[in-house]
Amino acid sequence: MPTVKSITEYLEKYSFTEEAQLSILDDPPSTTITEEAAFGEAVVPIFINEYWTSRQRQTASIQEISYRACFKPQLPRFFIELLTGPGDTVYDPFAGRGTTILEAALHGRKVAANDINPLSKILTEPRLDPPPLRAIEKRLSEIPYTCNSNSELDLSMFYHPQTEAEILSLRDYLDAKRNNGTEDQIDRWIRMVATNRLSGHSKGFFSVYTMPPNQAVSAESQIRINLKRNQKPEYRNTKAIIAHKSKQLMRNMDEGQIRRLKEASQSALFLEKDASRTCELTDQSITLTVTSPPFLNVVQYSSDNWLRCWFNCIDMNTIDKKITMASSLKEWTSIMKGVFEELFRITRPGGWVAFEVGEVRGGKINLEETVVPLGLQCGFTCAGVMVNQQNFTKTSNIWGIKNNRAGTNSNRIVLFTRPG
Repeated sequence: MPTVKSITEYLEKYSFTEEAQLSILDDPPSTTITEEAAFGEAVVPIFINEYWTSRQRQTASIQEISYRACFKPQLPRFFIELLTGPGDTVYDPFAGRGTTILEAALHGRKVAANDINPLSKILTEPRLDPPPLRAIEKRLSEIPYTCNSNSELDLSMFYHPQTEAEILSLRDYLDAKRNNGTEDQIDRWIRMVATNRLSGHSKGFFSVYTMPPNQAVSAESQIRINLKRNQKPEYRNTKAIIAHKSKQLMRNMDEGQIRRLKEASQSALFLEKDASRTCELTDQSITLTVTSPPFLNVVQYSSDNWLRCWFNCIDMNTIDKKITMASSLKEWTSIMKGVFEELFRITRPGGWVAFEVGEVRGGKINLEETVVPLGLQCGFTCAGVMVNQQNFTKTSNIWGIKNNRAGTNSNRIVLFTRPG
């Protein structure tokens, strides 16, 4: 027998705020309990609908930084607007490029982020406090570029010699500023943008045409790409590219959004730790967690980001030792158990966790079947599994994802609440 028969009964059962109830009930036919599923002794509702689209209320331009295995801002926005209010704290234990954190800050929420990969903080923190464009351009003009810089790596398959010399000069400048403690917000912004522009498939990147900009192929693979396309690296003006990308990131930001970002930056917490050991987060301090964890070695975070690691003087071997990549479901479950125990500790009574899972390994593994029992064992109540149906993006098609049968772009979210 169904545990709830209508969306109204569902809202009452899980104690949604009045604001959230009004938001959902504004269009009741589009929000229906499609079915229910048993996870052990628990029976939870399954919701299937198009809750957001890739173009819904166009994304803030500040979000436009590429990263492997990231979800679109529309996903965290849906839960932030529905389940939190101004001043509440939103958290992401696997922050990646910072999508959840930035979206929460843009909506006037406090933010906390964790990711054991140091690239996450490099790509996220500067965008919470964007410098004026004039200040960025002035700093770029002051950075000394030399033509005799030499890399310990052969990067000739990616860059024109002059472009490579500029990248090396910028790398040396930023490394020196960080090491002597004088790196400021403008430097961090330039580092963030340059990290994002290292390789890609247009003239807006430093490199010759290569794979999509959310990963870096190996030097050997790039040589093959160059031969196949009959191409060789052309000169790219790195300072001009950084200035142009900075303008793009700020192009649709209004004064209110900039102010909210800066306000969030004042108390923002960035951790680089195991997500099951975040003692800096106090008990019952988080209103909402929105996250997407690493999925069973689907993405190789260190090897995909080897060029970004090199530019930021990050030892990839160190990242490999730190990043938790489980090859089996049993190992992944053991790791996530510790994460859920920590999430229960930090979530306030009545707070929420939106845990995005995917149909991995060709749809043969549905991680909600593992995640629901994990959350229940740790003390959460499962409010349901949400499946967002939408047309796939161009990037999804590049990777051969079709018919909601593979990949993590299917947006399957397990929604938990901590009993009040």
